[in-house]
Amino acid sequence: MNIFKEFQKSIKDIIASLIEAGKLPPDLDLQNVTAEAPRDASHGDIATNAAMVLVKQAKMNPRDIAALIVLELEKIETVETVEIAGPGFINIRLKADFIQNQIGEILKHGIDYGRSEIGAMEKVNVEYVSANPTGPLHVGHCRGAVFGDALATLLDYAGYDVTKEYYINDAGGQIDVLARSAYLRYLEALGEDIGEIPEGLYPGDYLVPVGKAMAEKYGDALKEKDENEWIDDVRKFAANQMMELVRDDLKTLGIEQDIFFSETSLHDNGDIQAGLDALMEKGLIYTGVLEPPKGKLPDDWEERPQTLFKSTLFGDDVDRALKKSDGAWTYFAADVAYHKNKMDRGFNNQIDVWGADHGGYVKRVQSVLTALSDGKAALDVRLCQMVKLLRDGEPVKMSKRSGNFITLRDIVDEVGKDVVRFIMLTRKNDASLDFDFAKVTEQSKDNPVFYVQYGHARVYSVMDKAQIAFPDIDISDDGLSKADLSLLSDESELQLIKTMINWPRVIESAAIAHEPHRISYYLYDLASQFHALWNKGNDRLDLRFIIDDNKEITLSRLAMIKAFSKIIASGLGILGVEPLKEM
Repeated sequence: MNIFKEFQKSIKDIIASLIEAGKLPPDLDLQNVTAEAPRDASHGDIATNAAMVLVKQAKMNPRDIAALIVLELEKIETVETVEIAGPGFINIRLKADFIQNQIGEILKHGIDYGRSEIGAMEKVNVEYVSANPTGPLHVGHCRGAVFGDALATLLDYAGYDVTKEYYINDAGGQIDVLARSAYLRYLEALGEDIGEIPEGLYPGDYLVPVGKAMAEKYGDALKEKDENEWIDDVRKFAANQMMELVRDDLKTLGIEQDIFFSETSLHDNGDIQAGLDALMEKGLIYTGVLEPPKGKLPDDWEERPQTLFKSTLFGDDVDRALKKSDGAWTYFAADVAYHKNKMDRGFNNQIDVWGADHGGYVKRVQSVLTALSDGKAALDVRLCQMVKLLRDGEPVKMSKRSGNFITLRDIVDEVGKDVVRFIMLTRKNDASLDFDFAKVTEQSKDNPVFYVQYGHARVYSVMDKAQIAFPDIDISDDGLSKADLSLLSDESELQLIKTMINWPRVIESAAIAHEPHRISYYLYDLASQFHALWNKGNDRLDLRFIIDDNKEITLSRLAMIKAFSKIIASGLGILGVEPLKEM
């Protein structure tokens, strides 16, 4: 149960009743009325801005509005006290027994505590990674992969119907470069001395097995052919091999996407022309000449007529080219077709996860989706900043396997999937992130993934010790739900429970904001409170989780920390991290 949402509803109902009674004017807009945890815990358990929101509309003193609301809030059975703070903020303090009894709710629902229906099974497409199939995934792809996967899981947890998708850029000039690079390795596999890899081709060793596979399939049949005779076959073969490599790389992170969509299919099926036709029907296509780009002009720029989309009508800086003067499609034309294809598949809610270097493309793609759907579909683009790899504070050298970058697999092989996934979500996606191999593996409070997993493992250690102290104790969820929760009366215990019951609100707010890093922040805060309570028990024997001569209080505290472990396991599950039972 999201108690904050429940109180938000109660507050709105109170305002409605005050309007009906003539104590507040009619037709008040309650959309911005909130109920949330106060920043300062000493202010209470729930804070609402209701009176402040209504000031201008009601043309009343905010404290007078607050006083009317407070009188009604005090009648709610679970409310201990209500206070007006400052100019008219309302702080609510809940009764201790209500807070304590939420432990039973958590144990009842287990790792599903916090699941939400706010998504109402709306279809949402999350497209992420989508790296060019020209080599293994690198650390930049790693961050986007983890972010997209965690976001998809979070949205599923919040009640959306989620499809996880990978867009294969297999129709551009980079695939020709891949084909030529793979062909060189094919000749090498046939025994030829290929010397240094020429400038402009991919030098990584990852293409050696591709060349060998080509030699096994084709023998020397391609050796004497001209490029125009072998390039189509080699292009498809090499791209397929690279996508197998990509899938294997993603599996090391625990990622399996639902759909792998080929850009080439848009060309083959006529979808690009269909996208242009759809815009043409809306009168959004014309032939014109763009102004020269600002700053230094590219060497190949020339003033020439092009087929343009009126993206400036939808907030873009300039209109965008769909066709070049020679009749070839632009990359943007494929983007139009692809996002129209997703819309045609029923995805009016689309999320794309891109690298930060694609920031300039955001507005144009959002514009075309708005145009195609008449504003019914929306695209949220999440840009992920690059990751700086360090070892004891020093930049990490490049990978021999890739030729010029650190691969995703290099990182996972060294520190493990769980560490990589958690650390990649310890910063907001558009903030820079330092990944220091030494720091992310140290066992300390400064390492968030260790600190959170250690909290979960500690609970299981306590459970084992409790069974030794009380051989007949029932530590099943059902057994612990029968504990006398009123015994959890220390302020640090109550604060831990309050943080736990904030979990459903964190889920919903993170899902709405498309910000899975909020989950890792919350888990670290929750684990910190748990460890602080553990340490407090070291100083005060009466606060230990296991009291050898008091089975009743032991059972109550076991119920509390078992509930804690359920939420940690749930949160780690969303992040794609295993909740360890021992470390």
